[in-house]
Amino acid sequence: MKAIVQRVAQASVTVGGEQISSIGRGLCVLLGISLEDTQRELEHMVRKILNLRVFEDETGKHWSKSVMDKQYEVLCVSQFTLQCILKGNKPDYHMAMPTEQAESFYNNFLEQLRKAYKPELIKDGKFGAYMQVHIQNDGPVTIELESPAATVDPKQLTKLEKQQQRKEKIRTKVPSESSRERNAPRNKDDPSASSGAEGDVSSEREP
Repeated sequence: MKAIVQRVAQASVTVGGEQISSIGRGLCVLLGISLEDTQRELEHMVRKILNLRVFEDETGKHWSKSVMDKQYEVLCVSQFTLQCILKGNKPDYHMAMPTEQAESFYNNFLEQLRKAYKPELIKDGKFGAYMQVHIQNDGPVTIELESPAATVDPKQLTKLEKQQQRKEKIRTKVPSESSRERNAPRNKDDPSASSGAEGDVSSEREP
């Protein structure tokens, strides 16, 4: 799961020329849901967004307060294009969760935000609609968040796992050969070493 979080003076969403949602000072969150996301990633993102310290405190000290501390609003907009993978110059969205699943997942995300904060302060766009999102970025301050499980493309993860398996095989093989080398001189005069790996090594060392 990926999120672009912007500190805003105000933000709004318009669909078909009609404004459907707006907030004053607070956070505008553009959220991209991955095919691999689960409830764990959802809960992680909710915690991060609500506890992100991008506001000043009463003395003017920056990076001290979260949106909850300041009792500001949050505007969420579903944006599957955050899961883009470029193929040359063409965007590919195969890593984005399919629409049917994503809508339910996104609604659950909003529900968890409202439970953790104040329902009346959580606003949202219109899932699946063609939207115009008007953002007055305050700062500007823009933070990119990514849930731990979404940091590696599954294809890349499979490749890394195969590389790790090859390394493990090499580590296992090398000590085994070294062990045979160390044991060979001790088994040289042992009649039981006339066959097998140790016996072969011993016979090769005889003049």
